[in-house]
Amino acid sequence: MNKDQINNLITFDRDHIWHPYTSMAEPLPVYPVVAADGVELELADGRRLVDGMSSWWCAIHGYNHPVINQAIKGQLDKMAHVMFGGITHEPAVCLVKKLIDITPEPLQHVFLADSGSVSVEVAIKMALQYFQTQGPKTKTRLLTVRGGYHGDTLACMSVCDPVTGMHHLFTDILPKQIFAHKPACRFDQPYNSESIDDLAGLLKANSSEIAAVIIEPVVQGAGGMWFYHPQYLVDLRELCDRHNILLIFDEIATGFGRTGKMFACQWPEISPDIMTVGKALTGGYMTLAASLTTEKVAMGISDNGGVFMHGPTFMANPLACAAACAGLDLLNKGDWASQVSEIETGLKAMLEPCRSSELVADVRVLGAIGVVEMHQPVDIAAIQKFFVDHGVWIRPFGKLIYLMPPYIISPDRLKLLCDAVTGWINLQA
Repeated sequence: MNKDQINNLITFDRDHIWHPYTSMAEPLPVYPVVAADGVELELADGRRLVDGMSSWWCAIHGYNHPVINQAIKGQLDKMAHVMFGGITHEPAVCLVKKLIDITPEPLQHVFLADSGSVSVEVAIKMALQYFQTQGPKTKTRLLTVRGGYHGDTLACMSVCDPVTGMHHLFTDILPKQIFAHKPACRFDQPYNSESIDDLAGLLKANSSEIAAVIIEPVVQGAGGMWFYHPQYLVDLRELCDRHNILLIFDEIATGFGRTGKMFACQWPEISPDIMTVGKALTGGYMTLAASLTTEKVAMGISDNGGVFMHGPTFMANPLACAAACAGLDLLNKGDWASQVSEIETGLKAMLEPCRSSELVADVRVLGAIGVVEMHQPVDIAAIQKFFVDHGVWIRPFGKLIYLMPPYIISPDRLKLLCDAVTGWINLQA
């Protein structure tokens, strides 16, 4: 692209295209990307950026991977899409088999959705429909913890943090759910059993109304990038069982190795009643998600001829399922655990110096996630330009500068990402 073409593209984009979490009146700057390969994005002006975001945490194998490319090309020659009502196909069966093999054993029934938010909507509907079928029918509400994020559709918004979850404008419109304190027990410190007391009290007081607890296991993502102790989930599982409440784990951001385990629920070694996965499921190639559940929930909903009332048009899209099967094969055959461990070691060593800055509130690392939390929100446009000028793509939000790179990143490119973060903080001091 020449300079005029780039300017025309950016001008049209600014005037007509609404980007996520931005204003049409005062849009944030955008950077045209023309190609992506490995861990790098190529801008229209020829600059190459090391991607520290994995395209919002999903491109774990990097970009333009030949194995996933070939899987999609091969499937395209056969069938790009077909409705899933009354029809099945090999890519969907292949994918569900692979998911059942790697997720907790009780999760034997899989509903394929077309985005992470939709999979959470499906999980919530499963929980609500289960109790409408099995009773008591008074169980129509959800409990969650503050600091969580579960997506941008309606039911999802109702269980996101009402302040940090970006949906406070809809507070008076959304269903009224019950919020417990954020888990205060840090992942890297001894567990304090009192940290779950508030949630336990709310469950006991409202057990007749609560159908399910929904939570991001171990790592709270877009609501604050907080890492809490796995024992909290052990206690939560026991509380849900005691009060006849279903437990939903949102593993959309944490699944497929990001925390150092294949799924974050493997840290406490427990199983939920319903689990959602997405993002990295297709290696970042296509939108696809899944809601997995147990025999108890699936058969409970299906009692007396009952059917589950949901059916996305692009459910089980064959191209997406083929990409997911190839991506999961790469995980199963590869060395993702060592890759994530090496990333964790590098992030800890290279981000820790940020803690000495008076501008920094905290530094925390788990698996292939590195977070520098500032005391004050960052200027997104200014910090984004700094990072691009330094050859990296890092997209902070609020007070958080974080890294979630592809697992295939090399030590020198990881250093480039960390150096950019520390360089910006040093420049502000």
